[in-house]
Amino acid sequence: ADCRYTCHQECCRLIQLDCRRPGQCQSQLSPDSTLLPPCSQNVTQTVEEEKPEPPTIQEIKQKIEKYNAKVTNCLLMKLNDDGTYTGFIKVHLKLCRPVTVPAGIRPQSIYDALKEVNLADMTDKRTSFYLPLDAIKQLHISSTTTVSEVIQGLLKKFMVVDNPQKFALFKEMRKDGQVLFQKLPLTEYPLYLRLLAGPDTDALSFVLKENETGEVEWDAFSIPELQNFLMILDKEEKDKIQQVQRKYEKFKQRLQQTLKEARGKPG
Repeated sequence: ADCRYTCHQECCRLIQLDCRRPGQCQSQLSPDSTLLPPCSQNVTQTVEEEKPEPPTIQEIKQKIEKYNAKVTNCLLMKLNDDGTYTGFIKVHLKLCRPVTVPAGIRPQSIYDALKEVNLADMTDKRTSFYLPLDAIKQLHISSTTTVSEVIQGLLKKFMVVDNPQKFALFKEMRKDGQVLFQKLPLTEYPLYLRLLAGPDTDALSFVLKENETGEVEWDAFSIPELQNFLMILDKEEKDKIQQVQRKYEKFKQRLQQTLKEARGKPG
């Protein structure tokens, strides 16, 4: 009556107002003017209406034909009878920190690949290794392959034994001269994104980077992995300190040289 407070019917009993006349608000509430209908029924309907309908097989077929018409190499997409499809994606590796790989392991042979032999399980020895910056890896995947499976597949190809949660897959887009990055959820399907964007890598490309520190579940890592992280961070900290010290040492030398030259000048 005084403050014109508006609420839902289901929330009315939970509200406490510091009214001038205690009890008057609740006693004189009019459902027609001051209360709104319960919101729980409408919310679910709205969410369901906003969900995009999955594309039909015919729509997928048309998109694939349109995609393949733009392909300038042999990396075409192929539609299967069950409605799934396969194709290729390229992933740029932009890792700033070293990864953990097995020590003293021979390169993977065709026999190992066919038999799905995991060479990383053949030794307990580990070493740190910097992957080439901005290296590109091509993967043949299905429309049902998720981001999580792409990350695990990349780590397996490079025999990286680090926890997959340490990494994240991003989509890179170029618009108006700017490069935009967006982290993909683990349940996203990269091949579907590739199909929608077309084969042009300027419109869309995939990048593997380190995961954001705050989003990593550290409980999922083993003690040796956590110790390795601490060693890497300690090395990065020392390198950064040395860079700052060298920078200001040069400033100091220049300042001393300028003062020395200024002493011999009048005024």
